Amino acid sequence: MNVGPTGVPALEPLITVTAAGRTALYTHCSTADLESITASVEETGDVDGADPDAVVSHAPDRNRLPTAPLPGLRTGNRCVLGACSWRRPTSVADHKAAGGFAPSDAETVLKVGNSLNGRGWGDLCQDDPLAETWRTARATDGDPVVVVNGHGSPADTLLLSSAPFEVLDGASVLASTVAADRIIVYASSEDDNAVKTVSSAVDTYPDPAAPMEVVTGPKEYRAAEPTMAIEAIEGNHRLEARLRPPGPERVGLDGRPTLVHTPRTLAHLAVGLREGIDEQTRVMTVRGDVDSVATVELSETQKLSELVDTVGVDGSFKAACVGGRFGGITRDLDVGIGLEALNNADLGTDGIVDVLSDARCLVEFVGQRASFAAEENCGRCVPCREGTAQLASLLRNVYDGKFDARAIEELDRVMASSSICMFGERAGRPARTAIEAFTSEFKAHAEGRCPAGTCLEPLEA
Repeated sequence: MNVGPTGVPALEPLITVTAAGRTALYTHCSTADLESITASVEETGDVDGADPDAVVSHAPDRNRLPTAPLPGLRTGNRCVLGACSWRRPTSVADHKAAGGFAPSDAETVLKVGNSLNGRGWGDLCQDDPLAETWRTARATDGDPVVVVNGHGSPADTLLLSSAPFEVLDGASVLASTVAADRIIVYASSEDDNAVKTVSSAVDTYPDPAAPMEVVTGPKEYRAAEPTMAIEAIEGNHRLEARLRPPGPERVGLDGRPTLVHTPRTLAHLAVGLREGIDEQTRVMTVRGDVDSVATVELSETQKLSELVDTVGVDGSFKAACVGGRFGGITRDLDVGIGLEALNNADLGTDGIVDVLSDARCLVEFVGQRASFAAEENCGRCVPCREGTAQLASLLRNVYDGKFDARAIEELDRVMASSSICMFGERAGRPARTAIEAFTSEFKAHAEGRCPAGTCLEPLEA
Protein backbone atom coordinates (compact mmCIF):
# COMPACT_ATOMS: atom_id res chain seq x y z
CA MET A 1 0.00 0.00 0.00
CA ASN A 2 1.14 3.57 -0.58
CA VAL A 3 2.07 5.45 2.58
CA GLY A 4 3.40 8.93 3.24
CA PRO A 5 7.00 10.12 3.62
CA THR A 6 9.17 9.01 6.54
CA GLY A 7 10.75 12.37 7.21
CA VAL A 8 14.09 11.02 5.93
CA PRO A 9 14.21 11.87 2.21
CA ALA A 10 17.59 10.15 1.73
CA LEU A 11 15.95 6.75 2.35
CA GLU A 12 13.10 7.24 -0.07
CA PRO A 13 11.46 5.71 -1.98
CA LEU A 14 11.28 3.26 0.94
CA ILE A 15 9.56 -0.12 0.82
CA THR A 16 8.67 -1.91 4.05
CA VAL A 17 7.51 -5.52 4.19
CA THR A 18 5.93 -6.70 7.44
CA ALA A 19 4.85 -10.14 8.61
CA ALA A 20 4.69 -11.98 11.94
CA GLY A 21 6.38 -9.25 13.94
CA ARG A 22 9.26 -8.60 11.54
CA THR A 23 9.70 -5.65 9.17
CA ALA A 24 12.25 -5.47 6.38
CA LEU A 25 13.17 -2.04 5.00
CA TYR A 26 14.38 -1.54 1.45
CA THR A 27 15.70 1.95 0.61
CA HIS A 28 16.04 3.92 -2.66
CA CYS A 29 13.63 1.65 -4.50
CA SER A 30 12.39 1.93 -8.07
CA THR A 31 9.29 0.39 -9.62
CA ALA A 32 11.46 -2.49 -10.84
CA ASP A 33 12.78 -2.96 -7.29
CA LEU A 34 9.21 -3.14 -6.00
CA GLU A 35 8.37 -5.90 -8.46
CA SER A 36 11.56 -7.80 -7.61
CA ILE A 37 11.02 -7.51 -3.85
CA THR A 38 7.39 -8.60 -4.14
CA ALA A 39 8.34 -11.64 -6.23
CA SER A 40 11.15 -12.62 -3.87
CA VAL A 41 9.02 -12.31 -0.75
CA GLU A 42 6.24 -14.32 -2.35
CA GLU A 43 8.71 -17.00 -3.41
CA THR A 44 10.59 -17.30 -0.12
CA GLY A 45 7.76 -16.42 2.25
CA ASP A 46 10.23 -14.27 4.16
CA VAL A 47 10.22 -10.46 4.51
CA ASP A 48 13.99 -10.35 4.04
CA GLY A 49 14.04 -12.49 0.93
CA ALA A 50 15.36 -9.68 -1.29
CA ASP A 51 18.41 -8.52 0.71
CA PRO A 52 16.88 -5.59 2.65
CA ASP A 53 18.88 -2.71 4.09
CA ALA A 54 17.56 -3.46 7.58
CA VAL A 55 15.29 -5.92 9.38
CA VAL A 56 13.71 -5.27 12.79
CA SER A 57 11.58 -7.36 15.11
CA HIS A 58 8.62 -5.92 17.00
CA ALA A 59 5.21 -6.74 18.43
CA PRO A 60 2.94 -8.22 15.73
CA ASP A 61 0.26 -5.60 16.38
CA ARG A 62 2.61 -2.61 16.15
CA ASN A 63 0.87 0.44 14.63
CA ARG A 64 3.84 2.72 14.00
CA LEU A 65 7.01 2.62 11.93
CA PRO A 66 9.73 0.93 14.01
CA THR A 67 13.19 2.31 14.61
CA ALA A 68 15.83 0.71 12.41
CA PRO A 69 19.63 0.91 11.96
CA LEU A 70 19.30 3.45 9.17
CA PRO A 71 20.08 7.21 9.08
CA GLY A 72 17.20 9.13 10.62
CA LEU A 73 15.48 6.00 11.94
CA ARG A 74 18.04 4.57 14.32
CA THR A 75 16.84 6.27 17.48
CA GLY A 76 13.65 7.77 18.89
CA ASN A 77 10.22 6.32 19.58
CA ARG A 78 8.04 7.86 16.84
CA CYS A 79 4.90 8.40 18.91
CA VAL A 80 3.67 11.48 17.07
CA LEU A 81 5.45 10.44 13.86
CA GLY A 82 4.22 6.87 14.15
CA ALA A 83 1.82 7.04 11.22
CA CYS A 84 4.45 8.49 8.88
CA SER A 85 5.35 5.84 6.30
CA TRP A 86 3.36 3.19 8.19
CA ARG A 87 -0.29 4.06 7.62
CA ARG A 88 -1.95 5.42 4.50
CA PRO A 89 -2.24 9.16 5.11
CA THR A 90 -5.87 9.54 4.03
CA SER A 91 -7.16 6.10 4.96
CA VAL A 92 -9.96 6.42 7.49
CA ALA A 93 -9.74 2.68 8.15
CA ASP A 94 -6.01 2.76 8.91
CA HIS A 95 -6.33 5.65 11.34
CA LYS A 96 -9.36 4.15 13.04
CA ALA A 97 -7.53 0.83 13.48
CA ALA A 98 -4.77 2.74 15.28
CA GLY A 99 -7.31 4.20 17.74
CA GLY A 100 -8.02 7.42 15.91
CA PHE A 101 -11.24 9.46 15.73
CA ALA A 102 -12.03 8.73 19.39
CA PRO A 103 -14.07 11.46 21.12
CA SER A 104 -12.72 13.11 24.27
CA ASP A 105 -14.57 15.12 26.90
CA ALA A 106 -13.53 18.70 27.54
CA GLU A 107 -12.05 18.11 30.98
CA THR A 108 -9.80 15.34 29.69
CA VAL A 109 -8.61 17.55 26.83
CA LEU A 110 -7.87 20.40 29.26
CA LYS A 111 -6.04 18.01 31.58
CA VAL A 112 -3.75 16.87 28.75
CA GLY A 113 -3.39 20.51 27.69
CA ASN A 114 -2.04 21.34 31.15
CA SER A 115 0.94 19.09 30.49
CA LEU A 116 1.65 20.19 26.90
CA ASN A 117 3.38 23.31 25.59
CA GLY A 118 2.89 24.85 22.16
CA ARG A 119 5.44 23.69 19.58
CA GLY A 120 7.12 25.97 17.07
CA TRP A 121 7.15 29.72 16.39
CA GLY A 122 3.96 29.32 14.36
CA ASP A 123 2.09 28.47 17.57
CA LEU A 124 0.43 31.29 19.48
CA CYS A 125 1.32 29.42 22.68
CA GLN A 126 4.89 28.50 21.81
CA ASP A 127 6.66 27.10 24.87
CA ASP A 128 3.65 27.90 27.08
CA PRO A 129 1.13 25.46 28.61
CA LEU A 130 -1.98 25.23 26.47
CA ALA A 131 -4.96 24.69 28.73
CA GLU A 132 -5.23 28.19 30.22
CA THR A 133 -5.41 29.76 26.77
CA TRP A 134 -8.09 27.23 25.80
CA ARG A 135 -10.13 28.12 28.88
CA THR A 136 -9.85 31.81 28.01
CA ALA A 137 -11.05 31.19 24.46
CA ARG A 138 -13.97 29.13 25.71
CA ALA A 139 -15.03 31.87 28.13
CA THR A 140 -14.70 34.76 25.64
CA ASP A 141 -17.71 36.17 23.81
CA GLY A 142 -17.97 35.10 20.19
CA ASP A 143 -17.57 31.75 18.45
CA PRO A 144 -13.95 30.58 18.62
CA VAL A 145 -11.91 29.49 15.62
CA VAL A 146 -9.18 26.84 15.60
CA VAL A 147 -6.34 27.50 13.15
CA VAL A 148 -3.88 24.73 12.32
CA ASN A 149 -0.75 26.67 11.35
CA GLY A 150 1.18 24.25 9.14
CA HIS A 151 3.23 26.93 7.40
CA GLY A 152 6.99 26.82 7.16
CA SER A 153 8.28 24.07 9.45
CA PRO A 154 9.56 20.82 7.86
CA ALA A 155 8.12 18.82 10.76
CA ASP A 156 4.68 20.40 10.39
CA THR A 157 4.72 19.90 6.63
CA LEU A 158 5.65 16.23 7.19
CA LEU A 159 2.68 15.71 9.51
CA LEU A 160 0.26 17.29 7.05
CA SER A 161 1.70 15.13 4.27
CA SER A 162 2.02 11.84 6.11
CA ALA A 163 -0.17 11.87 9.23
CA PRO A 164 -2.94 14.43 8.61
CA PHE A 165 -5.56 12.60 10.65
CA GLU A 166 -3.40 12.87 13.79
CA VAL A 167 -3.39 16.64 13.31
CA LEU A 168 -7.09 16.86 12.48
CA ASP A 169 -7.96 14.68 15.48
CA GLY A 170 -6.25 17.20 17.74
CA ALA A 171 -7.98 20.10 16.01
CA SER A 172 -11.40 18.44 16.24
CA VAL A 173 -11.25 17.61 19.96
CA LEU A 174 -9.95 21.11 20.66
CA ALA A 175 -12.80 22.63 18.65
CA SER A 176 -15.27 20.56 20.66
CA THR A 177 -13.64 21.65 23.93
CA VAL A 178 -13.85 25.38 23.21
CA ALA A 179 -17.09 25.20 21.18
CA ALA A 180 -15.39 26.46 18.01
CA ASP A 181 -17.52 26.63 14.88
CA ARG A 182 -14.67 26.62 12.37
CA ILE A 183 -11.38 24.74 11.84
CA ILE A 184 -8.91 26.19 9.32
CA VAL A 185 -5.81 24.37 8.16
CA TYR A 186 -3.30 26.94 6.94
CA ALA A 187 -0.26 25.98 4.86
CA SER A 188 2.24 27.46 2.44
CA SER A 189 1.13 27.59 -1.18
CA GLU A 190 4.43 25.96 -2.19
CA ASP A 191 3.87 22.81 -0.11
CA ASP A 192 1.80 21.11 -2.80
CA ASN A 193 1.88 17.59 -1.39
CA ALA A 194 0.96 18.70 2.12
CA VAL A 195 -1.94 20.82 0.84
CA LYS A 196 -3.23 18.05 -1.40
CA THR A 197 -3.00 15.37 1.29
CA VAL A 198 -4.54 17.33 4.14
CA SER A 199 -7.30 18.58 1.82
CA SER A 200 -8.20 14.97 1.04
CA ALA A 201 -8.14 14.13 4.75
CA VAL A 202 -10.43 17.08 5.50
CA ASP A 203 -12.88 15.87 2.88
CA THR A 204 -13.07 12.37 4.39
CA TYR A 205 -12.76 13.16 8.12
CA PRO A 206 -15.76 11.54 9.86
CA ASP A 207 -17.96 13.80 11.99
CA PRO A 208 -15.59 16.70 12.78
CA ALA A 209 -16.54 18.89 15.74
CA ALA A 210 -16.66 21.90 13.37
CA PRO A 211 -16.47 22.41 9.60
CA MET A 212 -12.91 22.08 8.30
CA GLU A 213 -11.27 23.91 5.41
CA VAL A 214 -7.78 24.36 3.97
CA VAL A 215 -6.37 27.82 3.21
CA THR A 216 -2.97 28.56 1.67
CA GLY A 217 -0.76 31.57 2.25
CA PRO A 218 2.35 33.04 0.61
CA LYS A 219 5.58 31.10 0.93
CA GLU A 220 7.40 33.93 2.76
CA TYR A 221 8.93 32.94 6.09
CA ARG A 222 7.11 35.69 8.00
CA ALA A 223 3.74 34.31 6.88
CA ALA A 224 4.12 31.58 9.52
CA GLU A 225 4.09 34.05 12.43
CA PRO A 226 0.70 33.49 14.13
CA THR A 227 -0.75 36.97 13.70
CA MET A 228 0.53 37.23 10.12
CA ALA A 229 -0.99 33.82 9.45
CA ILE A 230 -4.32 35.28 10.54
CA GLU A 231 -3.73 38.24 8.22
CA ALA A 232 -3.15 35.84 5.32
CA ILE A 233 -6.26 33.81 6.12
CA GLU A 234 -8.31 37.02 6.14
CA GLY A 235 -7.02 37.72 2.63
CA ASN A 236 -4.78 40.70 3.37
CA HIS A 237 -2.12 41.15 0.72
CA ARG A 238 0.35 43.03 2.91
CA LEU A 239 1.13 40.87 5.92
CA GLU A 240 1.96 42.83 9.07
CA ALA A 241 2.34 41.55 12.60
CA ARG A 242 -0.37 42.42 15.09
CA LEU A 243 0.12 43.50 18.66
CA ARG A 244 -0.37 40.51 20.91
CA PRO A 245 -2.01 41.32 24.24
CA PRO A 246 -2.47 38.37 26.60
CA GLY A 247 -5.13 35.92 25.50
CA PRO A 248 -6.41 34.72 22.13
CA GLU A 249 -9.43 37.03 22.02
CA ARG A 250 -7.64 40.21 20.91
CA VAL A 251 -5.71 39.09 17.83
CA GLY A 252 -8.31 36.78 16.39
CA LEU A 253 -9.61 36.01 12.94
CA ASP A 254 -12.31 38.52 12.04
CA GLY A 255 -12.33 39.72 15.63
CA ARG A 256 -13.20 36.30 17.05
CA PRO A 257 -11.29 34.35 19.73
CA THR A 258 -8.78 32.32 17.74
CA LEU A 259 -6.48 29.48 18.75
CA VAL A 260 -3.45 29.12 16.49
CA HIS A 261 -1.53 25.87 16.92
CA THR A 262 0.97 23.99 14.81
CA PRO A 263 0.38 20.45 13.54
CA ARG A 264 3.01 19.28 16.02
CA THR A 265 1.06 20.71 18.95
CA LEU A 266 -2.23 19.21 17.84
CA ALA A 267 -0.72 15.82 16.96
CA HIS A 268 0.87 15.70 20.43
CA LEU A 269 -2.58 16.40 21.86
CA ALA A 270 -4.24 13.66 19.81
CA VAL A 271 -1.63 11.03 20.65
CA GLY A 272 -1.58 12.10 24.31
CA LEU A 273 -5.35 11.65 24.57
CA ARG A 274 -5.18 8.24 22.92
CA GLU A 275 -2.06 6.79 24.52
CA GLY A 276 -1.33 8.96 27.54
CA ILE A 277 1.86 10.95 28.10
CA ASP A 278 4.44 8.81 29.84
CA GLU A 279 7.23 11.05 28.59
CA GLN A 280 7.39 14.29 26.63
CA THR A 281 8.85 14.05 23.14
CA ARG A 282 9.95 16.62 20.58
CA VAL A 283 9.70 16.33 16.81
CA MET A 284 12.82 17.96 15.37
CA THR A 285 14.44 18.38 11.97
CA VAL A 286 18.22 18.14 11.68
CA ARG A 287 19.78 19.47 8.50
CA GLY A 288 22.75 21.44 7.17
CA ASP A 289 26.14 19.71 6.95
CA VAL A 290 24.77 16.24 7.62
CA ASP A 291 24.85 12.93 5.81
CA SER A 292 21.07 13.00 5.43
CA VAL A 293 18.39 15.49 6.43
CA ALA A 294 15.84 13.96 8.80
CA THR A 295 12.81 14.80 10.90
CA VAL A 296 12.90 12.63 14.00
CA GLU A 297 11.18 12.31 17.35
CA LEU A 298 13.18 12.03 20.55
CA SER A 299 12.42 12.07 24.24
CA GLU A 300 12.96 15.46 25.88
CA THR A 301 15.45 13.72 28.18
CA GLN A 302 17.77 13.09 25.23
CA LYS A 303 20.50 15.45 24.04
CA LEU A 304 21.44 17.35 20.91
CA SER A 305 24.31 14.91 20.40
CA GLU A 306 21.84 12.05 20.04
CA LEU A 307 19.81 14.06 17.56
CA VAL A 308 22.86 14.73 15.40
CA ASP A 309 23.93 11.09 15.70
CA THR A 310 20.72 10.00 14.02
CA VAL A 311 22.02 11.38 10.72
CA GLY A 312 25.78 11.91 11.07
CA VAL A 313 27.88 14.96 10.26
CA ASP A 314 29.24 15.54 6.77
CA GLY A 315 32.74 16.53 7.85
CA SER A 316 33.96 17.55 11.30
CA PHE A 317 31.42 19.11 13.63
CA LYS A 318 31.97 22.80 14.37
CA ALA A 319 28.70 24.22 15.67
CA ALA A 320 24.94 23.98 15.50
CA CYS A 321 22.28 26.61 15.05
CA VAL A 322 19.49 25.38 17.31
CA GLY A 323 16.00 26.76 16.91
CA GLY A 324 15.39 27.44 13.25
CA ARG A 325 16.12 30.51 11.16
CA PHE A 326 16.90 32.66 14.20
CA GLY A 327 18.19 29.98 16.54
CA GLY A 328 21.15 30.16 18.88
CA ILE A 329 24.68 29.07 17.92
CA THR A 330 26.45 26.52 20.11
CA ARG A 331 29.59 24.42 20.12
CA ASP A 332 28.12 22.16 22.80
CA LEU A 333 25.94 19.20 21.86
CA ASP A 334 25.77 18.00 25.46
CA VAL A 335 22.53 19.94 25.89
CA GLY A 336 19.11 18.41 26.42
CA ILE A 337 16.41 18.98 23.80
CA GLY A 338 13.76 19.74 26.41
CA LEU A 339 12.32 23.23 26.74
CA GLU A 340 14.11 24.17 29.97
CA ALA A 341 17.50 22.88 28.81
CA LEU A 342 17.32 24.73 25.49
CA ASN A 343 16.21 27.97 27.12
CA ASN A 344 18.95 27.75 29.74
CA ALA A 345 21.50 27.35 26.94
CA ASP A 346 20.12 30.38 25.08
CA LEU A 347 19.04 28.18 22.19
CA GLY A 348 15.79 28.11 20.24
CA THR A 349 12.89 25.69 20.58
CA ASP A 350 11.44 25.83 17.07
CA GLY A 351 12.45 22.24 16.33
CA ILE A 352 15.07 22.82 13.62
CA VAL A 353 18.80 22.21 14.09
CA ASP A 354 21.27 23.31 11.41
CA VAL A 355 24.58 21.46 11.74
CA LEU A 356 27.68 23.37 10.70
CA SER A 357 30.95 21.62 9.83
CA ASP A 358 34.49 22.99 9.99
CA ALA A 359 34.12 24.06 6.36
CA ARG A 360 31.52 26.67 7.38
CA CYS A 361 32.35 30.28 8.16
CA LEU A 362 30.34 31.47 11.16
CA VAL A 363 30.60 35.13 10.18
CA GLU A 364 29.21 34.36 6.76
CA PHE A 365 26.47 32.15 8.23
CA VAL A 366 25.13 34.72 10.69
CA GLY A 367 25.56 37.48 8.11
CA GLN A 368 23.25 35.59 5.79
CA ARG A 369 20.71 35.23 8.60
CA ALA A 370 20.88 38.95 9.32
CA SER A 371 20.52 39.83 5.64
CA PHE A 372 17.49 37.56 5.43
CA ALA A 373 15.93 39.29 8.44
CA ALA A 374 16.52 42.73 6.91
CA GLU A 375 14.82 41.68 3.67
CA GLU A 376 12.01 39.52 5.05
CA ASN A 377 10.60 41.47 8.02
CA CYS A 378 7.10 42.89 7.65
CA GLY A 379 8.26 46.49 8.27
CA ARG A 380 5.57 47.40 10.78
CA CYS A 381 7.67 48.08 13.89
CA VAL A 382 10.80 50.23 14.03
CA PRO A 383 12.90 47.95 16.29
CA CYS A 384 12.66 45.11 13.80
CA ARG A 385 12.63 47.09 10.54
CA GLU A 386 15.54 49.34 11.43
CA GLY A 387 17.26 46.95 13.80
CA THR A 388 17.68 44.15 11.26
CA ALA A 389 19.12 46.61 8.72
CA GLN A 390 21.55 47.94 11.32
CA LEU A 391 22.52 44.40 12.33
CA ALA A 392 23.34 43.47 8.73
CA SER A 393 25.40 46.67 8.46
CA LEU A 394 27.34 45.93 11.66
CA LEU A 395 28.19 42.47 10.37
CA ARG A 396 29.31 43.86 7.00
CA ASN A 397 31.58 46.24 8.90
CA VAL A 398 33.48 43.27 10.29
CA TYR A 399 34.89 42.71 6.81
CA ASP A 400 36.09 46.32 6.85
CA GLY A 401 38.01 45.79 10.06
CA LYS A 402 35.34 47.15 12.43
CA PHE A 403 34.12 44.51 14.86
CA ASP A 404 31.91 46.03 17.58
CA ALA A 405 30.59 43.15 19.67
CA ARG A 406 29.09 45.51 22.25
CA ALA A 407 27.03 47.35 19.62
CA ILE A 408 25.68 44.07 18.24
CA GLU A 409 24.78 42.86 21.73
CA GLU A 410 23.00 46.13 22.57
CA LEU A 411 21.11 46.14 19.27
CA ASP A 412 19.97 42.58 19.89
CA ARG A 413 18.77 43.56 23.37
CA VAL A 414 16.68 46.43 22.02
CA MET A 415 15.17 44.30 19.24
CA ALA A 416 14.40 41.43 21.61
CA SER A 417 12.72 43.66 24.19
CA SER A 418 10.70 45.99 21.98
CA SER A 419 9.72 44.25 18.71
CA ILE A 420 6.04 43.37 18.47
CA CYS A 421 6.48 39.80 17.22
CA MET A 422 8.91 36.92 17.51
CA PHE A 423 10.55 37.74 14.18
CA GLY A 424 12.19 40.86 15.58
CA GLU A 425 12.60 39.42 19.06
CA ARG A 426 14.83 36.64 17.75
CA ALA A 427 16.47 38.02 14.60
CA GLY A 428 19.62 39.08 16.46
CA ARG A 429 20.15 35.84 18.35
CA PRO A 430 22.29 34.01 15.75
CA ALA A 431 24.82 36.86 15.62
CA ARG A 432 24.89 37.43 19.39
CA THR A 433 25.33 33.76 20.30
CA ALA A 434 27.87 33.19 17.51
CA ILE A 435 29.97 36.06 18.85
CA GLU A 436 29.81 34.56 22.34
CA ALA A 437 30.95 31.14 21.11
CA PHE A 438 33.31 32.16 18.29
CA THR A 439 34.71 35.59 19.16
CA SER A 440 38.06 34.67 17.63
CA GLU A 441 36.49 34.11 14.19
CA PHE A 442 34.98 37.59 14.17
CA LYS A 443 38.27 39.12 15.25
CA ALA A 444 40.07 37.19 12.50
CA HIS A 445 37.71 38.56 9.86
CA ALA A 446 38.27 42.07 11.16
CA GLU A 447 41.97 41.39 10.56
CA GLY A 448 41.28 40.23 7.02
CA ARG A 449 41.37 36.47 7.58
CA CYS A 450 38.65 33.82 7.27
CA PRO A 451 39.67 30.79 9.40
CA ALA A 452 37.38 28.56 7.34
CA GLY A 453 38.80 29.95 4.11
CA THR A 454 35.39 30.26 2.50
CA CYS A 455 34.52 33.97 2.37
CA LEU A 456 36.50 36.92 1.11
CA GLU A 457 33.93 39.55 0.17
CA PRO A 458 31.47 41.34 2.49
CA LEU A 459 27.90 40.12 2.43
CA GLU A 460 25.19 42.20 0.83
CA ALA A 461 21.97 43.00 2.64
